[in-house]
Amino acid sequence: MMNNGFVLLKTLLLSTSLWNIFRHSKDKKKRRRVVGNAIGSFVVYVMLVGLCIAMGIGFGRLGLIQAVPTMCALVISLMAFVFTLFKTNGYLFGFKEYDMLMSLPLESRTVAGCKFLYMYVRSLPWYLSLSLAMLISYGVHARPGAAVYPLWLVLSLLLPVIPMLGAAFVGFLIARVSAGHRKNNVLQTVLMMVFVIFCFSLRFIIEGVFRDDRIPEVLQKAFQLGDSAGRYYLPVSWFTAAVTKLSLSDMLLLAGVSILLFGVVFAIVGRSYRRINSALKSHAAARSFRMSAQRQRGAVSAIAYKEFKRMTGSTQYMVNCGVGHILAVLVGLIALVIGPDKIIHTVMQEAPINAAMLRPAIPFIAYFLVGMLATTACSPSLEGKNYWILQSLPIEKRTVFQGKMLFNLALSVPFMTLSILFMCIASKAAALDTALYVLLGLALCGFSTAWGCVCGIRHMRLDWENDIEVIKQGAAVTIYMLPNMVVAIGLMVVSVILGMRVDARLTTLGFTLIALLLAALCYRWVMKLASKR
Repeated sequence: MMNNGFVLLKTLLLSTSLWNIFRHSKDKKKRRRVVGNAIGSFVVYVMLVGLCIAMGIGFGRLGLIQAVPTMCALVISLMAFVFTLFKTNGYLFGFKEYDMLMSLPLESRTVAGCKFLYMYVRSLPWYLSLSLAMLISYGVHARPGAAVYPLWLVLSLLLPVIPMLGAAFVGFLIARVSAGHRKNNVLQTVLMMVFVIFCFSLRFIIEGVFRDDRIPEVLQKAFQLGDSAGRYYLPVSWFTAAVTKLSLSDMLLLAGVSILLFGVVFAIVGRSYRRINSALKSHAAARSFRMSAQRQRGAVSAIAYKEFKRMTGSTQYMVNCGVGHILAVLVGLIALVIGPDKIIHTVMQEAPINAAMLRPAIPFIAYFLVGMLATTACSPSLEGKNYWILQSLPIEKRTVFQGKMLFNLALSVPFMTLSILFMCIASKAAALDTALYVLLGLALCGFSTAWGCVCGIRHMRLDWENDIEVIKQGAAVTIYMLPNMVVAIGLMVVSVILGMRVDARLTTLGFTLIALLLAALCYRWVMKLASKR
């Protein structure tokens, strides 16, 4: 059965290989998308390698090069656990090709193990990039023997396995407990939201820790912490001893325990794998259900409600499109509680700027977060292979996209309004200014909704196997996000500069008219694109 599992793994990798698509596809759009993904991935990997090399060199210059293997093992293990925990729901459970795979003459544990290995192989470039960067910096300063280099890379292949298995088992327990319930993804969504918000705040935590020339002291504490972690999390100490002392027993322990845990975990998972996936694909009926008259909705409202149900049913969709809205309200609440001056002092690093000067930028600050990712940028692609059902409905195609835009407006407008109101109250803005800022925020919501829909239609991708491919990695999302965020930052600066030289209310009205004009143009563009679909 293991041979069958590897054949299945090979088939899954080949069917989703970008290189295969580039070689065999005759669709120019797909080939261009593959090239764009390759360039983007290369840039990200280069940045990651450069950052890790710089960090390793810093350890070396401070005489702490012996901490690099331990830090490498800890970082890879942490990344593997976190990434796997949040991807288990899409890769291991509730995946699209479940019916097809389970119809094959394979045991449930073989299919589950194969999907885990598929997730492992797809994530491996990230871990190897980090490991290679750490190895380079370690080699420059420690100058180890030649045997360390291949040994380090080989053991790096095993490092993610144990934390990934732990995360997969936690995901299995969550799915096992919540399977069949309507809100089976709530726990994963909350965990992922907390983690993403923590990542956004990490910059300020790091600045606070590394201030006042305490870097050597902090790195020394990091080394002590890593050494302590190695005593509690044994794979870290096994890896460190294997690459620094060439300990054969530690090499065998890391390899043997990884293989043993793999067998044990998927022997347990395989027993209820079919039942969990079947429950996740079904819907539990509430005990308090009562028959009542069916509500009637217009076509646009019905499509918007359908999009709401899709969002609440997908952890990835809810987190990626909802985290900006949560952050916008949190920023407003923080400004209301601790005062905007303290936030400005932290973010601007003691620049001579006060809350009054930043008032004209309030709508753009809120928009930078709320407009981070419009649902309309990915919702057309999320229809996937069911897109033909929408096309066969007796409604105009423009109605479909109007419904998707209505949902994004219903989502973004309340968060935008609350965020602006909180920041205006905190900065003691006048009532008229507050009203103008809210009006500008609403106009920006309209623009982001329409512009996101333009990107979503023009770069629609329906042949995805996992919704992560369009929610996180889609061309439409990238084309929407990058220019939009850069322009939002630029408008913050421009609004502050103009607010000091011209009446701030006039500039706000001017920006509002421009945003409304752009929203109208993008909306017309959407209607024109919809007629061609």
